[in-house]
Amino acid sequence: MVLPGLFKTKKTSEADAKKVSKSRDHRPNSPSRRSLSKSPTKSLKESESRRSPHRKLSSRSASKTVLNFDTHPLNLPPEERERKRTAMSAPSDPPTPMEVEQDQDDDSSSASSSPPPPRPASASYSDTNGNANDTDMEGPTSPIPPPHRFKPTASPPANPAVDPEECKAMGNKYFKNQDYVRAIAEYTKALSVEPQSTTYLSNRAAAFMTANRFEEALADSKQAQDLDPQNAKVLHRLARIYVNLGRPSEAIDVLDQIATFQTVTPGERVAAASMQTHVKQAEDALRRGTTGSMVLHALDQAERGLGIGVEKPRKWQLMRGEAYLKMGNINSLGDAQGVAMSLLRKNNKDPEALVLRGRALYAQGENEKALQHFREALNCDPDYKDGVKYLRLVQKLERMKEEGNTAFKTGKYKQAVDLYGQALEVDPTNKGINSKLYQNRALASIRLKDYKSAISDCDRAIALDPTYIKARKTRARALGESGSWDEAVREYKAIAESNPSEPGIQKDVHNAELELKKSKRKDYYKLLGVEKDASENEIKKAYRKLAIVHHPDKNPDDEGAAEKFKEIGEAYECLSDPQKRARYDSGEDLIDPSEMFSQGGGGFPMGGGMGGMGISPEMLFNMMGQGGGGGGGMGGGGFSFSTAGGSPFGGPGGAGGPRAGRSRGAGGFPGGFSFG
Repeated sequence: MVLPGLFKTKKTSEADAKKVSKSRDHRPNSPSRRSLSKSPTKSLKESESRRSPHRKLSSRSASKTVLNFDTHPLNLPPEERERKRTAMSAPSDPPTPMEVEQDQDDDSSSASSSPPPPRPASASYSDTNGNANDTDMEGPTSPIPPPHRFKPTASPPANPAVDPEECKAMGNKYFKNQDYVRAIAEYTKALSVEPQSTTYLSNRAAAFMTANRFEEALADSKQAQDLDPQNAKVLHRLARIYVNLGRPSEAIDVLDQIATFQTVTPGERVAAASMQTHVKQAEDALRRGTTGSMVLHALDQAERGLGIGVEKPRKWQLMRGEAYLKMGNINSLGDAQGVAMSLLRKNNKDPEALVLRGRALYAQGENEKALQHFREALNCDPDYKDGVKYLRLVQKLERMKEEGNTAFKTGKYKQAVDLYGQALEVDPTNKGINSKLYQNRALASIRLKDYKSAISDCDRAIALDPTYIKARKTRARALGESGSWDEAVREYKAIAESNPSEPGIQKDVHNAELELKKSKRKDYYKLLGVEKDASENEIKKAYRKLAIVHHPDKNPDDEGAAEKFKEIGEAYECLSDPQKRARYDSGEDLIDPSEMFSQGGGGFPMGGGMGGMGISPEMLFNMMGQGGGGGGGMGGGGFSFSTAGGSPFGGPGGAGGPRAGRSRGAGGFPGGFSFG
């Protein structure tokens, strides 16, 4: 695009300029000039108003603006045009009438060194958008250059719709009225306008804290601390929040930070220091291995400083579970499982909680479930040392226990005793498993007739678990077989009184009482010097040997020899006869038949129990089988009841006879007991 002014010579341009100047001076009231002078000014104002509504020129300043028709931006050299464009687009220095005037001075000064191309004399001027007044232009009409629009880079900030100070005042009012929800809402509105205000953050933290929303209070207080690290009020509130959340060490660190620029009184430290002291006491008690009750007491004292509704810290819960494991009783083991389950409900992949529950199961003897939990913990964290430790420990203990049980079942009692002893060394702290191992070893010792060791192992098992009834029954058995049947009877009766629902305990009491009676009669096995399980040949050999030694003919001067010889013969007569030996061993010969009918009202005192003694029908049949035949009596070792009734106890060798059938009338046994 070529402007007409570029085709004029310099002289012509100067002459034209003089003409224009003279015509302006001599024809001020010319209609054509008035229209020309009015139109550019009006166009300039409209253009300026369109470009920026904030930059309105006053009529006085606009009238003083001097326009230079030879400095149209498109007529300037490229470097000058770039300079003016940069100056106009700068946001920090928007163009003003004075700046426009300064640009003209710069252009005139630059024109002295390199004059711009001449303009035609008939051209009046161009407006700020580069639109020339083409009514006086000479030459062919050229297209109008595009307007150069100026867009402001930033508009002045609008007045905020929310006044933060008013919101703060309303929040303070609600806070005093204990309406903390509304107070928090007002402080939040203020922060939406000024999010970096320490005051608004601190106030909202106070409202959160009073409303027992300590986690949100902590977030606001930490942000306020970052904005103003020397604000003592903010830091004191942050310390109190840490105490309410169960983080006393961090609270003390904040108080130490305050102490660097302001005095902190002992009263301001007491809450954090007290909580930290109790937590350290619990940690020391666990480390020293003292009783779990000391740990629980220290944790209870520390938890008193927690805020309302604040959950116990995870570390404290794990310490509490560890304390329950140390206590080792049934209730505490259940409490330990409860702690572990509460942690696993929040995170089922928590390796520490998995190991805690596995240890509780292991202490309760559920080794398979314990191993599953240890393996799951290692799946979550393969490097977790406690998981590896307890997995290997339980695997080793379970293997040795099974080896001992196998040896016991196969009759290798000595080997079983050794294996159980090795298993007891694996984990001395596990009371539940070790009490069972002691009881198993006691059973093996009884089979080896080492009653003293058996009683000692039972005492250790009961010390580890006072509720272990099986160990108490094994101890009573060991006492009886060692010869102390009176102590055995007392032990069985004590078990029956404390646990009347224990299966078979009444039978055990009866057997012990029977054995006590047997122990007070002549011991035929002891007289012959043989064991109770001796064979017939062993009994015969022992009798012959002792008969020779104690025969009266060989001991004429010994008055007791005859009595001793008589006792040996009596023992041999009983033990050499299988039926008599069976009755002797079972104690049937000691039972008084009247004991079977202790109730005068009729029938057997206890159904199926043969009186209060628990005599079985087989034992009764064996007792009755020693009588002879006869009407209603026994015959050939058996017995039968006739419809006429009769005593089952007949005399030997058919002593029953007709008289035996007349016992007690047609009713048979006392109380109307009869057989059809």
